[in-house]
Amino acid sequence: MSATPVVYVVDDEPTMCTSLTRLLSSADLVSKSFASAQDFLQENFIERPTCLLLDVNLAADSGFDVQSELMRRGLHFPIIFMTGYGTIPMSVRAIKAGAHEFLTKPFEPDYLLDLIGQALEQDRGNLIRRLETESCRRRFDTLTPREREVMALAITGKMIKQIAHELGTSEITAKVHKRHLMTKMQARTLIDLVKMADRLNAVE
Repeated sequence: MSATPVVYVVDDEPTMCTSLTRLLSSADLVSKSFASAQDFLQENFIERPTCLLLDVNLAADSGFDVQSELMRRGLHFPIIFMTGYGTIPMSVRAIKAGAHEFLTKPFEPDYLLDLIGQALEQDRGNLIRRLETESCRRRFDTLTPREREVMALAITGKMIKQIAHELGTSEITAKVHKRHLMTKMQARTLIDLVKMADRLNAVE
């Protein structure tokens, strides 16, 4: 994953946006700030490690509305909520909804940078796994119906003779199908194939 990480800042307080932008710049982090949820949600999000610093109490929308809209779009990068005044129910709601952290202003700059570093590393791992799954899905989509049948039997540990019997075909034909599916899936071993099947099942 070589794409440059980005930290988004959404806060309708200009001084806070400026302060956070300077802090992120001092840590050599690329950032983009927005004064409203509407402006932020018009951003063209690309696949790269991402973290969002989001004020809970925006003028027009709540941070929770933004979080819900991101989830609706299938965007699940880590969110660090910020608020000038917070309550326990508010923080519980944020964390239950998947927020990375909930901070009450003012907060220690070094602590915030540590949290951002953790969030970006987490999103980097999630992104790598998601891209690997998408690649695996594309390879699986190239399999013929018969190759998929052979794969389903092979990952249960059945031998070629058993696969051929269940499909009502010859062992030679079963071997050919298995060789083709292993090549298409880019699986070197049966264990690789099982891991790929598990990855695909996890997103069904």
